[in-house]
Order: sequence, then C-alpha cells, then structure tokens
Amino acid sequence: MPPRQRLHLVGADEDHRVSTLELFFDLVFVYAITQTTQLMADHLSPLGVAQGLMVLAVLWWCWCSYAWLGTTIHVDQGVARLAMFGAMAVMFLVSLTVPEAFTGPPGGLDAPLLFVGCYAVVRLLHEVAYLGAARHDPELRRVLLRMLRGLVPSIALLAVATFLHGPWQLVVWAVALFADYLNVYLSGPAGWRLNSPAHFAERFGLIVIIALGESIVAIGIGIGELPMTWLVAGSAICGIALAAGMWWTYFDVVAHAAEHRLTRATGLERAKIATDSYTFLHLPLIAGVVLVALGLKKSFLYLADTVHYGPGVPLHGVPLWALTGGLALYLVAVSSLRRRNLGSWNRQRLVLAVVLLALTPLLAHVPAAVLVLIVAATVLALIAFERTPWARRPVSVPRAGR
Repeated sequence: MPPRQRLHLVGADEDHRVSTLELFFDLVFVYAITQTTQLMADHLSPLGVAQGLMVLAVLWWCWCSYAWLGTTIHVDQGVARLAMFGAMAVMFLVSLTVPEAFTGPPGGLDAPLLFVGCYAVVRLLHEVAYLGAARHDPELRRVLLRMLRGLVPSIALLAVATFLHGPWQLVVWAVALFADYLNVYLSGPAGWRLNSPAHFAERFGLIVIIALGESIVAIGIGIGELPMTWLVAGSAICGIALAAGMWWTYFDVVAHAAEHRLTRATGLERAKIATDSYTFLHLPLIAGVVLVALGLKKSFLYLADTVHYGPGVPLHGVPLWALTGGLALYLVAVSSLRRRNLGSWNRQRLVLAVVLLALTPLLAHVPAAVLVLIVAATVLALIAFERTPWARRPVSVPRAGR
C-alpha cells in the first residue's frame, strides 16, 4: 500500500465492532481507575473522595471522547492508529500522576501540572483526529469546534487549580469540569454522528466490566501479602457475589434495552440516546462501582490484618459510606438507564438504594465481614425478587441468555 493511502481515515459502518486497538487503549483506563481508587484510599476523607470523583470525571471525559471517535472511524486503520497510540502514551502519564493530581511530593516534576498538561494533550489529540474524520461533514466540524470552545477555558481553570490547595482547589476543579460538561450538554446531540450503535454500546458494556473488575482487584489489594484465613476466604466469596450481582443488574436487561433503543433509532434521536444513556448516565454508574471498590478494599484490609484489627472490628466512616453509598449510586444510575430507555423506573432498586443509605449508621456497628455479607445478600435478594412472577414487568428486549 502506498504511504499516502496508509495515512487515510476509514469511516466506520453499521457493522463495525470493537477493535483490538480499542481494547488495548482500555488497558490504560483500567490502570487509571485503579489509581483513582488508590487516590481515595490514601486520603480517606470527604475531601479525598471528592478529589477521586473529580479525577474520575476527567478520565471519563477522555475515554468517552475516544469511544465517540471509534464509532465514526476505524481507529485501528490509517493515521487514526497513530493518534490512538499517541493518546495511549500520554494517557498512561495521566494515570501515573493520578495519586498526585492535587498535591505532588517534593522533588521531581510538578505532578499536578503534568496531570493537567497530559490531559490537555489527550483531549486535543482527539479534537485533531475527529476534525480530520469530519473533513467532509461541515455540521460535525461545527459541533467539534463548539466543544473546543468549552474545552480551552476548562483546561485553563484546571491549570490555575494546580497553584491552589485544599477546598479552593477542588472548587476550581468543579467549575472547570462543570463548564466542560455543560458546554457539551447545551450543544445538544445535533451534528454528532453515530455510525455503529452496536459498536458504541459494546464499548460502554466493556468499560462497565472493567470497572467491576476493579472491585474484584480491590479485594486482592486489600488482602495484599497478609495471611489467608477462613474469614477472609468466606468474605472474598461474598465480595465476588456482590460484583456478580452488580453485573447482573446491568447486563440482564438494562444494557440490552439501551442497545436496542440505540440501534432502532436514527439520526438525531440516535445521537440523543447515545448522549443521555451512555455519555452522561454511565458516569454515575462507573463512579458507584469505584466507590464500592474503595469500600471493599478497606473492608478486606480490616479482615486480613489481624495484627492491627480484630475479627469483630466494624468498618466505619468514609469507607463504610463509600461501600453503601457507592452501591446506592450504582442502583440509582441503573434505574435511570431503565427510565431513559424503557420509560419506567425500577422501583425496587430505588427502594434498596434508600434503605442502604438509611441503614448505614447502623451498619457501622457490625463487623466488617458481616457488612460485606449483608451488602452482597441485599443485591442477590434484589435479583431473586426481580425473577419472581409478581415483580416482573414486560419489556421489549430479551434478557441475557435467552
């Protein structure tokens, strides 16, 4: 193939599927999520959790940008492949600096400034690649330029935040992210192109699995090199059951309903569903999983470290609220996805979310092992209840495995 042809951009069609390069790109995001959990674990306070969620919002915007790009062109072909490799390299630097995104240690590079600089490069690389893909689509180019107008002041505010400390730094971060997200939301779905809805839905399904994998990894990190005991082994089974239950609540119906609606829609309606269901509603879903991972990580540290913690020590404070509040947030997000795509709320999931939050002060008095058991049992009980004839509601899409 002549060099000039190797630098072309190949548009994606309706049957486009997830490429191995996109999966390779997601590996960097896996590490970034792990680093975000570590950031919150190192700063166990409401401020530390807020910082972690802000970082997650930044990472999510990066990942979403390239998910949208991948549904417009084949990112594993032509010059787009080079842009993806470049974005991966810089994104890896972003991931490395996540634990120091707000306050870097003395010596070496300025970690907060490096984080913001690398984030800016990742977003600008996306803009360049997307503008190239839209070279024959004036409407899409106008949308991308509107997005750039919101991105530049957002990055400038994040750069200003690197010179601040404490709550004011977090406030500037919040304003920067709000400006970026609001700009995209107000720009509306008009002008966006979604050539392959199946590919798009698959990308988001995979990132949910990656996030759930982080909750499993958190169990192993919490145990670390500490000795295995029967209590730890039994609690680990409960932790896996919790992750499996969260998988079920998303993939059994909700994920299929969203993909079904996305595939059947066309034009502006398809772009609107993609923006609402995936770009925005999947963020609180992922945030909920990350918070659950934080709670599990600390729970298993309590269970495995018998030198510093007894078997009856309860989980309390920020880790406890991360576990129950994260699961509640996840259930609300999943129910919101159902509302967006099927037109009805999943009331039992909303009720369980409220019950979890209401019972959290009482759960601060039960041993960590019992807490993990209770949380896992509530999710499994929810799934069992939803399988009963009186709890089922007819849906227009098949369940998984049917």
